[in-house]
Amino acid sequence: MHIHYIFHAGDPMQLTMFTDYALRVLMMVGLKEGELATIPEISERYGISRNHLMKVVHHLSRAGYLATVRGKGGGIRLARPASEIRIGAVIRDTEEHLDLVACFDPARKGQCAIEPACELKRALRKALDAFLGVMDGYTLADLIGPSARLRRLLAIGETAGA
Repeated sequence: MHIHYIFHAGDPMQLTMFTDYALRVLMMVGLKEGELATIPEISERYGISRNHLMKVVHHLSRAGYLATVRGKGGGIRLARPASEIRIGAVIRDTEEHLDLVACFDPARKGQCAIEPACELKRALRKALDAFLGVMDGYTLADLIGPSARLRRLLAIGETAGA
């Protein structure tokens, strides 16, 4: 599962891996329904580096999406119900820049010769707003709705590799 949506200057149209991993973490943790998940478990099931996941989990916990339990037998769980986690908000919280084109970046303002009369920027802003508006209409609960199939694919409730 890799999500492709937003342009970054010089990149293909896609969300960053950080956001992709954040959404995957939230989905797996949400499927566990309060049972603790661990970074090694998530790493194994998705084939994602533990180091990357540690950064993602830290960010998601600081942003209030995850609650962490330290110590032996510790792990992570959702900090609030999946039905209250809006996907648009997660994207806004995990994407460092939602700059579809360079002129969206305030640091680059005035660097484009046509900026004062450019309708492209306005059209792209509307498109970005529409994208985020659609994503705001989805909650984590919506994404994990087909839970039986997702549970099988992620081997939740069974040992890995079984």
